[in-house]
Amino acid sequence: MNTIKKSASYIAFAFIGAIIALSLYSHLSSNDNKRVVLEEKPIQLTSYSQPAAPPQAQLPDLTQAAEKSVSAVVHITTKTKTNYFNGGNDIFEYFFGPRGNNRQEPQFSEAAGSGVIISEDGYIVTNNHMVDGAQDIDVILNDNRKFTAKVIGRDPNTDIALIKIEARNLTVLPWGDSDALKLGEWVLAVGNPFNLTSTVTAGIVSAKSRSIGIMSGKMPLESFIQTDAAVNPGNSGGALVNARGELVGINTAIASQTGSYSGYSFAIPVSIVHKVVEDLRKYGEVQRALLGVSIRDIDDKLAKEKKLDRTEGVYIAEVFQGGGAKVAGIKEGDIIVAINATKVNSMAQLQEQVGKYRPGDQVSVKVRRDGSEKIFDVTLKNTKGSTSIVKESLSLLGAEFGEISQKDKDRLNIDQGVQILKITSGKLKNVGVRPGFIITDVNKISVGSVEEIKRVISQSSDKKPVLIEGVYPDGKWTYYVFDLNE
Repeated sequence: MNTIKKSASYIAFAFIGAIIALSLYSHLSSNDNKRVVLEEKPIQLTSYSQPAAPPQAQLPDLTQAAEKSVSAVVHITTKTKTNYFNGGNDIFEYFFGPRGNNRQEPQFSEAAGSGVIISEDGYIVTNNHMVDGAQDIDVILNDNRKFTAKVIGRDPNTDIALIKIEARNLTVLPWGDSDALKLGEWVLAVGNPFNLTSTVTAGIVSAKSRSIGIMSGKMPLESFIQTDAAVNPGNSGGALVNARGELVGINTAIASQTGSYSGYSFAIPVSIVHKVVEDLRKYGEVQRALLGVSIRDIDDKLAKEKKLDRTEGVYIAEVFQGGGAKVAGIKEGDIIVAINATKVNSMAQLQEQVGKYRPGDQVSVKVRRDGSEKIFDVTLKNTKGSTSIVKESLSLLGAEFGEISQKDKDRLNIDQGVQILKITSGKLKNVGVRPGFIITDVNKISVGSVEEIKRVISQSSDKKPVLIEGVYPDGKWTYYVFDLNE
């Protein structure tokens, strides 16, 4: 009996469990919005979505700047005469010519480089070393038109030259602001390396106010923009351009042990170029302004020697009598920290800032003295200690010059020369030169253009007299000697 009761109980429990299970299944099946999670970690599908990459900085678009620049950058080729004279140097030969037949037939060397058009009527800026001593200068535009150029002026101190071609409606590269350039900013180098015309390379500004000691003038001014844009022989005189297509420098040199690009190139900042070009165009000579001080970079050695608390600014080692700094109250031992509110921390930076101005201009000079800062207003002066504009050496001659006809060359048996058309007040009139005189040699160097006369005179010693030789139209040969400094 007991067994029957136990069996009935099991059957009842089983029946009740079955009813509960059926009710639960029915409830879950009727709810489509609910699902059973069977695993703690669901199985992943076989497709794979890669995580999005972090956003990257967008590179500048340099295409418009490049297209704009190539039309304003020209190819320049030159011929320079060599081996003018192979004689001795004694005083007799200096004034009366070589004894014996020591003259050689002139030989020519050829060079090629670049230039930048800065005016619609044909003014072009390039490097001085590109045109120095050149007899023939040819300019080839981006559209393959070819022109003969004449030199307007040169400045060995900055390695800048201004030349001109007779053309109109040329594409011009606008002036930019080299002072606003930042380290890491993208720039383009545009030129004609290895005679590969209209070549554009890109890089960044690696350094500013760099001095590398390559200028050949008596008062060199170096404050280069250093870039890693590829520059090679033939790029000299070409454009350094910012991303807006503005001229910010003139490519001039590379640092290389092979003669080809090795990663470092140097450009003259447009802050210097613009001022030099305007001076050459207006005065024929660069008007160099001076503070009237001798300066030194401050390194750790100087700081310890002079007991300076920091290595910032430019140390004044000497203040010259009569100079603008002396008059303003600046003293030896002062440290220049700014020019017109622009900080300067090296000789190159200081020279770049002062190089923007002309004699007679006034600049604000901030110096640090005895731990405090003082500001002085300094009137800049020229190399002769005054505030007047310095005239170029050629203007001191007091003459108007012209070319010689081939008929006169044949009649007088001369290859080249420059004829004096008119005499005004100046050195030539003082020594008795008359109109019509044809200058064939200056300081024993043959000349065939006004630019060659200017070049020879500008390179002569200040203490040495100038000797000119030539012939009058009647065939009479003679010479004249004069001193430019008297």
